[in-house]
Amino acid sequence: MALPIVSQLRAFAAVGALVPLLAACVSAPSGPPRSPREAAVGPARQPVRPPVQSGAREPVFRMEPGLEGVIGASVGDLTRLFGTPRLDVHEGDARKLQFTGTACLLDIYLYPSSRSREPLATYVDARRASDGQDVDKGACVAALRRR
Repeated sequence: MALPIVSQLRAFAAVGALVPLLAACVSAPSGPPRSPREAAVGPARQPVRPPVQSGAREPVFRMEPGLEGVIGASVGDLTRLFGTPRLDVHEGDARKLQFTGTACLLDIYLYPSSRSREPLATYVDARRASDGQDVDKGACVAALRRR
């Protein structure tokens, strides 16, 4: 009979050891003390402000071997080079084109810059269509150009 009591005491001690850790997770209220009416209503909500636009950021053009003619290219240039994109996704002022072939999928990201009135290719990502594993970007560009 003594064994269950010892087990209960150990469990109680373990829970007791967690109390200070849990208490550290609780934050103290900030600001002046609230009136009972304010406490009943709940916390004051802050208005959501749109992000401040401090002008467009200039994109970084990531040139890598084998990407000549792709990085810095416009949508028209890329369409002439690879054909009609499988995907053409617009997100705000950015754009993603996806070109496919038997060897790979090529995602090209275009952003506006001071170089052009239209978005230009700044980054490329390449992967195998079969399993999504990364492949050499330059080799994928070369394979898709041969089509």
